[in-house]
Amino acid sequence: RALEFYLGHSAIEGPLAVQLGGNDPEKLGRAAGVCEAYGGYEEINLNCGCPSPKVSKRCFGARLMLDPERVRRLVDSMTRHAPQSEVTVKCRIGADDRETYEELKGFVDACRAGGARRLIVHARKCLLSGLSASANRNIPPLYYEVVHQLARDFPDMAFSLNGGVM
Repeated sequence: RALEFYLGHSAIEGPLAVQLGGNDPEKLGRAAGVCEAYGGYEEINLNCGCPSPKVSKRCFGARLMLDPERVRRLVDSMTRHAPQSEVTVKCRIGADDRETYEELKGFVDACRAGGARRLIVHARKCLLSGLSASANRNIPPLYYEVVHQLARDFPDMAFSLNGGVM
């Protein structure tokens, strides 16, 4: 019953994506496998963009941007457990004081090394302390050109621009 409640959907819906959050590679890998096997999801997305204090305190969401090696392991596990689904990553252009373009490129490299070939990038950094989740969606400025530069620097990957798009 729980699987149907959380992952069930009509056969006419699709293509479908599901977003997962967490920081344990084995658990996220198993969850991705369940999403693929039970839910038939074509895309399984790792949330590395949520700035919520509740999420950040549990060391997932945007806090994962501070640990690219962990993200590589998470994506690798998800990719291995759900080989028929596209594993993607939702992220920001930076978090806290990790906001240089070189650090962002390192994060993208880690995602790619884990097996992700597409990132959904909210084109603003987030502040994990001092701003609410709502404020983090509006106050830090948007830098769309950073996402455009990622697309030029990583031609083997796809990037979807997110944040403030009208």
